[in-house]
Amino acid sequence: MDQVDALVIGAGVVGLAVGRALAQSGLETVVLERADAIGTGTSSRNSEVIHAGLYYPAGSLKARLCVQGRVQLYDFCASHGVAHRRCGKLVVATSAAQHAALDATRAKAAASGVELQWLDADEARALEPALRCTAALLSSETGIVDSHGLMLALQGDLEGAGGALALCSPVTGLRCGADGHVVRVGGEAPMELRARIVVNAAGLWAPGLAAAMQGLAAQHVPSGHHAKGNYFSLAGRAPFSHLIYPVPEEAGLGVHLTLDLAGQARFGPDVQWLPDGPPDAIDYRVDAARAEGFYAQIRRYWPDLRDGALQSAYSGVRPKLGGPGSAAADFVVQGPATHGVAGLVNLFGIESPGLTACLAIADEVLASIR
Repeated sequence: MDQVDALVIGAGVVGLAVGRALAQSGLETVVLERADAIGTGTSSRNSEVIHAGLYYPAGSLKARLCVQGRVQLYDFCASHGVAHRRCGKLVVATSAAQHAALDATRAKAAASGVELQWLDADEARALEPALRCTAALLSSETGIVDSHGLMLALQGDLEGAGGALALCSPVTGLRCGADGHVVRVGGEAPMELRARIVVNAAGLWAPGLAAAMQGLAAQHVPSGHHAKGNYFSLAGRAPFSHLIYPVPEEAGLGVHLTLDLAGQARFGPDVQWLPDGPPDAIDYRVDAARAEGFYAQIRRYWPDLRDGALQSAYSGVRPKLGGPGSAAADFVVQGPATHGVAGLVNLFGIESPGLTACLAIADEVLASIR
């Protein structure tokens, strides 16, 4: 049986960042990916936003790792030539009744060390003349990134440090043991690998994978839930240079306007709860009829959006740890201190801001196994 120091399951942005960190720490590392390419799941189906860290409770992993990871990510992009732009964003209230929520967002951000500038309606319109709002918060640290370019750079560092990526390598079983963990890998040439360290970074598949692990107690495996977010793109150019977000809503951040690095605007995601079930059964098609609800929400802050301007784009699914009506759950970086299995780390509920926090999550994983 072949043996390596560390196996990472999942080659999304977090799995690649973890694999890079393990390899750069001197461990022989292999990242296993069930698909035929990196980042085909949640990592490539999001807004590509570098979040400042506005929305998360102070002291939570999301708050700490987002703020830490954002600084690391900007530095990484600059040093590795990954396309990105610190464009800033406005969180907008469209009625006086929303000012309290806006102020609560500012207070929550301040508790995590994130500064926001309060703008009145005139100050906001001076930045974005097409915007309609009654007040706004300006986040100057928010940006956008080429997520695929980021993942390629992480892969390059992984391989440069002696690590390897194995595509088309689904994990079909895992047996935990005191002398190492045995991972069964399917694909065209099924095999077993032994590793001292195993990191479950399988995203939507992480709870199911953990449930199938022999030697991990069932009480340490959470239930996974799926919240689909649909995106629509704008036909033509948007008259905005900042990202535009409404005040936060349950399970998401509202239908917001983001820009890609070419200046093309897209709107989303909304929140569409899916029935619990295997991730392989998820239908990622976007129902064009959902655009009707998008128009109404967008016109609250951009009344000049014309009929017929939205086109179905793509969708993504958030790996949630709570269902509809539940309080937003924190990231879970579950290491030996929690479950008692040496060398095993499970990553659960890594949704937004997972892209922003990927490098900080990798540091957290390393700390949990040392």
